[in-house]
Amino acid sequence: MNRITFLPALLFATQACWIATAEAAPLTIQLPPETAALKPSSLPGYALAQQKCSTCHSADYINFQPPGMSLEQWTAEAGKMKNTYGAPISDEDVSIIGAYLAATYGSAHASDAGVQAASYSSKTEATPVEKNDAMSLLQNNACLSCHAIDHKVVGPSYHEVAAKYAGDAQALEKVTSSIEQGGSGKWGNVPMPAFAQLKADDLKKLAAFILEQ
Repeated sequence: MNRITFLPALLFATQACWIATAEAAPLTIQLPPETAALKPSSLPGYALAQQKCSTCHSADYINFQPPGMSLEQWTAEAGKMKNTYGAPISDEDVSIIGAYLAATYGSAHASDAGVQAASYSSKTEATPVEKNDAMSLLQNNACLSCHAIDHKVVGPSYHEVAAKYAGDAQALEKVTSSIEQGGSGKWGNVPMPAFAQLKADDLKKLAAFILEQ
């Protein structure tokens, strides 16, 4: 074999070796742990944003928005998440989260009449029947964005959770606490947001539903 034909053959063999190596050892990417956090506030939108916004994006996303945005602008931004990107939040959630963002990151103040009206809507306690229904709680609190009944999504399936705690006398208390406090490490490194804003009865209803699966 002369030099002219040898070089293409060598290059072909090298490429084939690279392809075989890539197929034998798939590339894995380890993302750094999440360190960004929302600014704390006494407004109810703070807990709601922790719970629902963090299921889709980092808190850093908020810092990339223009400074000094008004209540109307922040509410429109939250509304875009629902209407354009399909975020699992209600119209009331949009108003509450928008008020928190405007008062914490924008030009509004927590004491402003508009912020107070959006944060403490008269509709908050208007649907006790829905709140007492486990499936409505799952849907209204974006639980089904990360969990499913019978297969893993972001977090474990409810079948897996029920199987893990089967026979555990403290199962209801443990699962209730996990929902309320959130955390990571039990099922992997992806953190679960806290649901501390839910009432004790709602937390137990969710836990009981999960353990029945």
